[in-house]
Amino acid sequence: MRITIAAVGTRMPAWAEQAVQDYLARFPRDFEVDLRPVRAEARLSAAVAGCDRLIALDERGVDWTTAQLAQHIGRWRDASQHVSFLIGGADGLPAELKARAQAQLRLSSLTLPHALARVVLVEQLYRVWSILANHPYHRG
Repeated sequence: MRITIAAVGTRMPAWAEQAVQDYLARFPRDFEVDLRPVRAEARLSAAVAGCDRLIALDERGVDWTTAQLAQHIGRWRDASQHVSFLIGGADGLPAELKARAQAQLRLSSLTLPHALARVVLVEQLYRVWSILANHPYHRG
């Protein structure tokens, strides 16, 4: 499984960077998650070139539970799809990128700071991996 997170913003607070790197280091080799920070929305397209499934994070997106996200990712993994998640800047994602996405996902009904959205997404992807692998992390 290959997952790319393309996110606007190259300078995150140290606490967020540390949390993201901690979760990224936990993934096994066969469940690769790669964070690609970009400077501006215009570079998001290049960061996800060649992906099979594009998921845009948006406040008006679907509100999946972790179990539902795990079901989707499990199907995409079984189909050998490269999945990319897009995190926009302060003004969200450009309309053309949202239109290209196969799904729009809302992480929370609350407004999250950009750095926290990265941490939440990476943690949820780790939790999804733990569900799919029957790893005890999810039960903790």
